[in-house]
Amino acid sequence: MAAPAGTLSPPTLRQILERPDVWRGDALAGTRLPGVPTGFAELDGELPGGGWPRGGLIELLPICDGVGELSLLLPALARVSNDELSWLVCIAPPYSLHAPAWSAGGVDLSRLLVAGASGHDAAWACERSLVAEGVGAVVAWLPDARSTVLRRLQLAAENSRTLLFVFRPALCASQPSPASLRLLLAGEGDQLRVRLLKRRGNACATPVLIAVQRPVPLGHALAGSSTSAPAARRLSQSAVA
Repeated sequence: MAAPAGTLSPPTLRQILERPDVWRGDALAGTRLPGVPTGFAELDGELPGGGWPRGGLIELLPICDGVGELSLLLPALARVSNDELSWLVCIAPPYSLHAPAWSAGGVDLSRLLVAGASGHDAAWACERSLVAEGVGAVVAWLPDARSTVLRRLQLAAENSRTLLFVFRPALCASQPSPASLRLLLAGEGDQLRVRLLKRRGNACATPVLIAVQRPVPLGHALAGSSTSAPAARRLSQSAVA
């Protein structure tokens, strides 16, 4: 029976399966935008789009500071700052950024912005950065973010081309999350053990082991020094609006 004139025909199964938020249970989802290569082929092969997905919240859950969590991000951040000439925004880092480590990882420090904030202000800065022109990646530390805040960030990221990485404690792994990608990170000798807790696609039962570069002790590109990265700019809330 034909649909009445002026009405839309229901989508076909093929059209439904072509949507990036729909996938078969035995395969990875498609993506609206190409992924940004992580710099680690073994991890790219496990991610929808073949890299860090744009258009979604990427939640990173290290079991402790210094397992190599920022070294995991440096190849992609270097690509964004150099190849795409986009800004990188770091929000509420728990320690001062260690400029030599970021520079050694290939990041253009002249494209790095640092926003000191906490609580609701940090989440607000994330949302504003996602809609700011020229921002290619946001890295934020939101240890106490509630599910409603994470949901807002996920929705904001869906309307953006910006990479959004949010660090939260590993204890949050047992809590539900609206993030499109969740990774539990742990050190294993000279490698980083990456367990994919959630991705848009079939489950990944086997952790991915990655040999990350650790340019500073503990593999952490953060330092306890009170001196911030000299080439980075520290922004107030109004500066990222």
